[in-house]
Amino acid sequence: MEHFIIPDLLQRKVRIVVVGAGGTGSHVINGLVQLHTALLALGHPAGLHVTAFDDDTVSESNVGRQAFAWSDIGANKASVLINRLNQAFGLDWEACPERIGVSQTGRLRMRPDLVIGCVDNRLARKAIASTFGYGYWLDIGNNQNDGQVILGEIGDGPYVTWHGKKRLRLPTVADLLPEAVDERLDQTDDQPSCSLADALEKQSLFINRAMALHALNLLWKLFRLARLEAHGVFVNLATDRSSPLMIDPEAWGRFGYQVKQAA
Repeated sequence: MEHFIIPDLLQRKVRIVVVGAGGTGSHVINGLVQLHTALLALGHPAGLHVTAFDDDTVSESNVGRQAFAWSDIGANKASVLINRLNQAFGLDWEACPERIGVSQTGRLRMRPDLVIGCVDNRLARKAIASTFGYGYWLDIGNNQNDGQVILGEIGDGPYVTWHGKKRLRLPTVADLLPEAVDERLDQTDDQPSCSLADALEKQSLFINRAMALHALNLLWKLFRLARLEAHGVFVNLATDRSSPLMIDPEAWGRFGYQVKQAA
């Protein structure tokens, strides 16, 4: 089974919200400017508009693993990245130095086509699911050496409707892995690392960059080919393996729904 991109996204500016501008998000945001530039070169009429949410500031332990320099320490992560790209590429992307679900600033001005979640806890994933009720949701999550990338469509039930036509919805991370949005499973030991060495005890040096690369490549295929056969990937750097998450028309049936592939 294949998923075909919403045709409208090939005909106008694509509104993207990135939630989290740290370990994975900083690499994703830098990669999105490459995707934007490539789409314009290939004839897309407007490319991407990105809004980044993060209320955290750059610390010493972030330098070396995240996409920040020593001179960025103390500044808001989202603002650093977005301002840098705006100046370098002449963009008008936006930074919101806040958490989603805490303040309404920013998100009420938009109805994003794609939300990219680069968060490190289940409570933040739940906030994404409850804050945005429309569009694609690309979730990126990882442990020390492994992680997953899952692209789904936010909604209720197995169907979405586009221009009067109903079709099966791509399941999100919350549909496929309900435990990923169960905040009761979050560990209580979430104290920030005091140094890069301390941070590397918790996560492999390149796991965030690897997950960001797989996520960006998934978006590249979606926009370049206008269709997908796999809507995610599971990655393990310890074993040097990756496994695609194929689009499964029978998934909703296993969730207890009576569905038809086309309606």
